[in-house]
Amino acid sequence: MNKIRLSAVAGGMSAAMLFGWSQPGYSQQETYECLMEPAVQLALSSSVAGIIQSIEVDRGSKVKKGQKLVRLDATTELATIKLAKAKLEFGQRKVARAEELFREKFTSEYSVDEAVTETRLAEVELAQARTLFGLKTLTSPISGIVVERLAQVGEFVSDDEILKLAQLDPLHIEVILPLEQLNSISEGMEATVYPGAPVGGEYKATVETVDQVLDAASGTFGVRLILPNPDSLLPAGLRCRVKFPQN
Repeated sequence: MNKIRLSAVAGGMSAAMLFGWSQPGYSQQETYECLMEPAVQLALSSSVAGIIQSIEVDRGSKVKKGQKLVRLDATTELATIKLAKAKLEFGQRKVARAEELFREKFTSEYSVDEAVTETRLAEVELAQARTLFGLKTLTSPISGIVVERLAQVGEFVSDDEILKLAQLDPLHIEVILPLEQLNSISEGMEATVYPGAPVGGEYKATVETVDQVLDAASGTFGVRLILPNPDSLLPAGLRCRVKFPQN
């Protein structure tokens, strides 16, 4: 557990103690402060330079894995594909003609081989052109939501961030526990999570990770739980409390 996350959770604990918790069903003595975080957070950028032609989503939009989000201008790539197709078609005709002349003994085997090689090179050029064209369309690597839009149509981008995405199903529940709890928490254990106001309620989560690198200075260790959130109804970034079976 890094120092930044430890500080964030510790800060949340101070706020909870200051403002109090009105969530029924538990007391502070039997629960621990936690944070509800996205399973994945990422910034989407392009691996090739270009001018943004369209952005299909905006802040707050829900996206599916594989969904097309951003298109860069691909005029040059389309022209390159068209040229590569023409070269391939010409090469195929050239091969057919060379083979016919070879059967009639009007040309050498070398001429046939030369035509075949040129055709194969044209196939490679076409495949390369199609690959470059594909790079002009950015798709979502996750199902989730758009957290932030960082660019506009008409802007030139290279490795610039265009969109920030977050995966909310599942949610990660991050909690800091005192060292005396180390032997009582294990992977696969089910716990109850109580989101803070205004969400409230209680949800079942499963321990995914128990940190084996402890924080000697604070006498604590980190635990991550997985909370299913199939409809993304629960928000990320919310403070919560978690209750383990032994408490």
